[in-house]
Amino acid sequence: MKFPRSILISLFLYVAETILGLYLSSTYSTAVHRIWLYLTLLFCLLPCLLVQICFVCFHMEFFDDRSLEHLFHLLQLGPLFRCVQVLRLYFINGKSEDPYDTLIKRKQLSEDGGWVEVEREVGRVDMLLSKHSSAFRWASFIQAFFGSAPQLILQLYISISQQHLSLCRCMLMSISLLSVTYGALQCNILAIRINYEDYDFTFRPAAYLCLLLWRFLEISSRVVVLGLFSSVFKTWTLCVVALNLLAFMLYSWISFWKNKSSGNNKNGLSKCRTATERAVLNILYSVTSIFCWCPIQVELSEPDLITKSNNWCRITMYYMLRHVENAVLIFLWYIYQTDVYSLIGSTFLVALLLVGYTISMLFMLIFYQFLHPCRTLFTSSFVGGLMSGLKSLCCMCKPSRASTNEHGSEVCEP
Repeated sequence: MKFPRSILISLFLYVAETILGLYLSSTYSTAVHRIWLYLTLLFCLLPCLLVQICFVCFHMEFFDDRSLEHLFHLLQLGPLFRCVQVLRLYFINGKSEDPYDTLIKRKQLSEDGGWVEVEREVGRVDMLLSKHSSAFRWASFIQAFFGSAPQLILQLYISISQQHLSLCRCMLMSISLLSVTYGALQCNILAIRINYEDYDFTFRPAAYLCLLLWRFLEISSRVVVLGLFSSVFKTWTLCVVALNLLAFMLYSWISFWKNKSSGNNKNGLSKCRTATERAVLNILYSVTSIFCWCPIQVELSEPDLITKSNNWCRITMYYMLRHVENAVLIFLWYIYQTDVYSLIGSTFLVALLLVGYTISMLFMLIFYQFLHPCRTLFTSSFVGGLMSGLKSLCCMCKPSRASTNEHGSEVCEP
């Protein structure tokens, strides 16, 4: 059993960002900075509330008699309490016999693309630790894109407006950038585990490093572009974000209504609960897509509400459009900027942001082509899938159809 490092990292980022956000908001106490105070508090407290709800929903404790757990969540200390539970389970495991809980079947992959089905017993402690680990992954995902990313853009805008970067703001921006990068990385891991839940696989260190570089460059470039653009076009920045959010939300619902599959309720759940899950997943997917590619592809017409296929066409279209949007925003800022940047030239900054986003796409290509833990299940290479996506985009005026291969990779054909 591995030491729960990811849970400790999630807890550290959650606590550090919350404390720094609350302290920094106290410095915006003057009437001139009142709006900064409210926004800093909003992006600090909103993810705290959503994370508590995430833990309660994940453990299905709404109507259970768990007064202590509910008290810690009301005090916004739910992640700390859950981490203590995890450490207790980890250290007592092995000192006493772990009662048999269930028998699971997994397919172990080989280098030649084959697989062997194996069975193994899973104890109660192992099941609880796995459940806690998944809950912390979802919590990191929610915190990253509902709190860390907006907070990072806000503090970057304030720093540009004041032409000053205080130590506390610098620390908060650093923690927020680490948090949103880590949340995006956890989103990738969740997507792979959801798409290939029947397979037993492990991530190599090179895969983690490639994922980290991909997400760090992609998110940092995107956030800096939005921050610089907001320093010149405050109102238009809200319009850009709102249009992005509306476009992704409408795309999911239009695809759902087009498939006419509203009767597919997951596990016979009520229509009200199914509609709520659709709305929550759609909002989470849309907010994430504003800042980076969301590997958890929401398909509201599916019974599980998540498609278990890799649509190379969608990835190609997303990154092409996002690259064009970033270029347009940064060039508009370059043309209408009024501030003087002495430490780094404006022209060099524009080139750096565009090149950085391009390099992030290169790391994405390397990950899917060589380092994906289930790449042997792809019937075609990632590069081949991207080329198919480009051909489909060039023929969008013609009727198109999508075919799904036996391993769940969806390929668009003109």
